[in-house]
Amino acid sequence: MNVTAWLERWRPLLPIPVLLVVGPCLWLMFRRTWYELDLAAHRTRGDHLREGRVDPRPMVSLIIAALILTLQEYYGGRSMYDRNIRPWLGDYAAAHGWRDRLMLFDELAGFYWWAGTRIFGYLLPFVLWKIVFPRDSILDLGLRTKGFFKHLWIYGSFLAVMLPLLVLMSHQSDFGSYYPFYRQASRSWLDFLAWEFIYFFQFFALECFFRGWWLGALRSSMGSAAIFAMSVPYCMIHYGKPFLEANGAIVAGIALGSLAMRTKSIYSGFLVHITVAAIMDWTSLASRHALPTEWLPPGFRP
Repeated sequence: MNVTAWLERWRPLLPIPVLLVVGPCLWLMFRRTWYELDLAAHRTRGDHLREGRVDPRPMVSLIIAALILTLQEYYGGRSMYDRNIRPWLGDYAAAHGWRDRLMLFDELAGFYWWAGTRIFGYLLPFVLWKIVFPRDSILDLGLRTKGFFKHLWIYGSFLAVMLPLLVLMSHQSDFGSYYPFYRQASRSWLDFLAWEFIYFFQFFALECFFRGWWLGALRSSMGSAAIFAMSVPYCMIHYGKPFLEANGAIVAGIALGSLAMRTKSIYSGFLVHITVAAIMDWTSLASRHALPTEWLPPGFRP
């Protein structure tokens, strides 16, 4: 039995041994970080109890998160673009003489709508948070750059762990047919780079939301539990993707969340995310011998 057939047969059970191996590694790497977070949260909760105050941060942040993710699910998808945005955009393009160019990049325009709604939704909580809690610093929500180069070794360690997992996932039948999301990415380097640009920007906003704002808002109230709470919706936004990737999001959520808490910034996690995403897109195209060979798509006139 070859590797692909074996993986297909035992795929439902594969996350269990992976978690049994990766879990203790995460505990060894981040147990001190989790302890310090819990200790600080315990002191904060003690102060609130002594003063007879209720901390509003969990209530406010979790309601905002639920609303943002729900709006994205119902109004940020391709169906919304096809039903409402494409007809309007088509009329506008026809009135200004660039309908042919729009049709050439119709699929890409749909993904720009998808990514744009994610970027807007993921960054909106920073504005709302500053309105509700004006004394809180936005930089404390994972956006500080101090110590970035000091923690680059962690970025390298994460990649060393992720690369073998990517090799394992590349043998799955649904991997090569799923990436890149943009089906025309192999048509030209312009298509590929235009897709990767918005794809990476979406990842930056995603890291800001899950590992920046979410954890920054809840760290003083929930301690390390904020990391594991964040990992649940982070895993759920991967539903519909290949099975092993959705399960891998559990590990990634905990690992990247712990990394963000340790470094007090999202940037190392962002680098991990876009590096893995780029490798997945490139590997998928290369495995199908579908990497672009032309700089511009057929019929494109600058």
